[in-house]
Amino acid sequence: MAATELRGVVGPGPAAIAAPGGGGAGPPAVGGGGGRGDAGPGSGVASATAVAAGGPGPGAGGVAAGGPGSAPPAAGSGGSGAGGSGSAREGWLFKWTNYIKGYQRRWFVLSNGLLSYYRSKAEMRHTCRGTINLATANITVEDSCNFIISNGGAQTYHLKASSEVERQRWVTALELAKAKAVKMLAESDESGDEESVSQTDKTELQNTLRTLSSKVEDLSTCNDLIAKHGTALQRSLSELESLKLPAESNEKIKQVNERATLFRITSNAMINACRDFLMLAQTHSKKWQKSLQYERDQRIRLEETLEQLAKQHNHLERAFRGATVLPANTPGSAGSGKDQCCSGKGDMSDEDDENEFFDAPEIITMPENLGHKRTGSNISGASSDISLDEQYKHQLEETKKEKRTRIPYKPNYSLNLWSIMKNCIGKELSKIPMPVNFNEPLSMLQRLTEDLEYHELLDRAAKCENSLEQLCYVAAFTVSSYSTTVFRTSKPFNPLLGETFELDRLEENGYRSLCEQVSHHPPAAAHHAESKNGWTLRQEIKITSKFRGKYLSIMPLGTIHCIFHATGHHYTWKKVTTTVHNIIVGKLWIDQSGEIDIVNHKTGDKCNLKFVPYSYFSRDVARKVTGEVTDPSGKVHFALLGTWDEKMDCFKVQPASGENGGDARQRGHEAEESRVMLWKRNPLPKNAENMYYFSELALTLNAWEGGTAPTDSRLRPDQRLMENGRWDEANAEKQRLEEKQRLSRKKREAEAMKATEDGTPYDPYKALWFERKKDPVTKELTHVYRGEYWECKEKQDWGSCPDIF
Repeated sequence: MAATELRGVVGPGPAAIAAPGGGGAGPPAVGGGGGRGDAGPGSGVASATAVAAGGPGPGAGGVAAGGPGSAPPAAGSGGSGAGGSGSAREGWLFKWTNYIKGYQRRWFVLSNGLLSYYRSKAEMRHTCRGTINLATANITVEDSCNFIISNGGAQTYHLKASSEVERQRWVTALELAKAKAVKMLAESDESGDEESVSQTDKTELQNTLRTLSSKVEDLSTCNDLIAKHGTALQRSLSELESLKLPAESNEKIKQVNERATLFRITSNAMINACRDFLMLAQTHSKKWQKSLQYERDQRIRLEETLEQLAKQHNHLERAFRGATVLPANTPGSAGSGKDQCCSGKGDMSDEDDENEFFDAPEIITMPENLGHKRTGSNISGASSDISLDEQYKHQLEETKKEKRTRIPYKPNYSLNLWSIMKNCIGKELSKIPMPVNFNEPLSMLQRLTEDLEYHELLDRAAKCENSLEQLCYVAAFTVSSYSTTVFRTSKPFNPLLGETFELDRLEENGYRSLCEQVSHHPPAAAHHAESKNGWTLRQEIKITSKFRGKYLSIMPLGTIHCIFHATGHHYTWKKVTTTVHNIIVGKLWIDQSGEIDIVNHKTGDKCNLKFVPYSYFSRDVARKVTGEVTDPSGKVHFALLGTWDEKMDCFKVQPASGENGGDARQRGHEAEESRVMLWKRNPLPKNAENMYYFSELALTLNAWEGGTAPTDSRLRPDQRLMENGRWDEANAEKQRLEEKQRLSRKKREAEAMKATEDGTPYDPYKALWFERKKDPVTKELTHVYRGEYWECKEKQDWGSCPDIF
């Protein structure tokens, strides 16, 4: 009867499911229910009751009964005593995994209040499958061989021993370890749940407390001495009062006695305050240490959760895109590298295998319907240029002015994102070798040229007679340069040192542009554009980026200059921070945040633009931008409002007389009457989602053109291969180009070192079309266009260009 009641409270659980004739086919009882305290773990009540009832219950024979899990070996399956590793107990137990695989044999180690398990004993050196802290865990006995360890829902281990005696040994060891962990947790800040606190922190804290204690002891000693000498002083003063002295002397003695008493009281109060301070410091130091350890544990849990999500995301992505993943029980898979590390039949699979991923990125073979023939080996830059560019040459010959409106669609490749990104946290993105899978088929120089997509704003600004109105158009042009980034989540190619890109639109749009990569570490690009409509734009941009785990921050450094020829107005501004969110898990999205100050250095006019960062709790429109145009006295003349991905409007601010006699801003309906739309984003081309969300201008940037410099980005072979969907070859070509660049850098460093040793002057690397000089306006060292590029293009004299491809 007692055994029946006990099993009724406990429920079937996984032991009953695995054993023949035991329980139903439902899930294991994770919750545990009330009533288990009657047969507390380690008390022996459960086992004694089962024996008294006439042998083991339904789940007792589960180990040797076949079922999903294999039978344990006759010897060595049970837990051993304290092993050589210094653990309290270690040995084999059977752990419930799922209904398909049942119980699987695992190596468990109990040490320092933590129970950890591994697939095999050899695996202890490098991989831990899971750990549970016994200080916060509940240990429940199910039947003669089964028991459960749970920490309240987050982790639950259903375990089975090979015998009732073995189960009792484990439960006893676990209860002792739990009691010790709880006691240590309650006694001091050196508790079991703070094992990961570094020894340096503990030593520093102990030294600080020891120093404080010694100082308080010194104060206490001083207090005793003060009390002793104060008592002697008062006794001496009392004896003086008993002597026959003049009345004036007695009055003085009374005053001294009172002051001595006050001094003694004050000293005691000071000592008590110091003692209270020490006790308070000791109490709070424990709380701070526990809070710190809690935060560290939370960080570790979040990192583990992030990794698990990344694994699941990778498997879902591969399954969706048609990747072939062999199941663990597929015939012939036992000889794979994945299964060779397993020991024993029961170790062929585990719940951990369901989320397994690989360090090397898996690239699925490209479908043949893309129409590109694959080559089996690395190709040279020269041969690839000829074969890849022929399709563009004849188009250029047929119609010179017609711009292309499409590029080959983006292939659907699978990529193990986590295996690449997990080693990038905290590093600068430009120093990490990234496959072309993360790229779009444009270089950073071409992306920089995309700032000119809305060049007509500068054309209109050049015609403005009012400098404040001109500043409004310059501000709209500044915002418009971010509109191309809203869907563009792929990164551009990092340009090679000496790489250039030209865009000659003098006939069609009245401007032409030149970019050159002038530095590699740190990466920096110089840009110069001039228009026959009366303006010049120049900039040098250094890109710094940091991968923060969940997001990527891109911080452009450098100043942008815009000069209008007719008026001589010289404007400068800097770019804001770009943030790419959901790097590991979820859909990528981009946000811009920060402030831009546009200054007219001739008149003193200013425009302050604020890019409002996206917030889940804000009711404002997403990607909002606000701005004010002020004169040198700080008076606001125009207000700007819009979004960086759609449009910008301008409102003329008319001061109105307020009720108190002061000035107030214009009323709402008056502001609407003065609204002027400065800029609106052009619609994307048809099927842009299949072409990296390129704008109409971006689609034309990498089109082949004759007569460009041999260093032009259009001639870069890996970028051309990637654009045509041949990503495997593009990755190989990218490695070749980067290695060639490294060799060139090492050669320059060797020449510089040799020149230093010989005492001869060494000329460091200098850009070909730009020269570094001090800007007269901003006083910054920057690269300014030196000229001669377009003259060399007209003569087709490229003898000074380096061989970088």
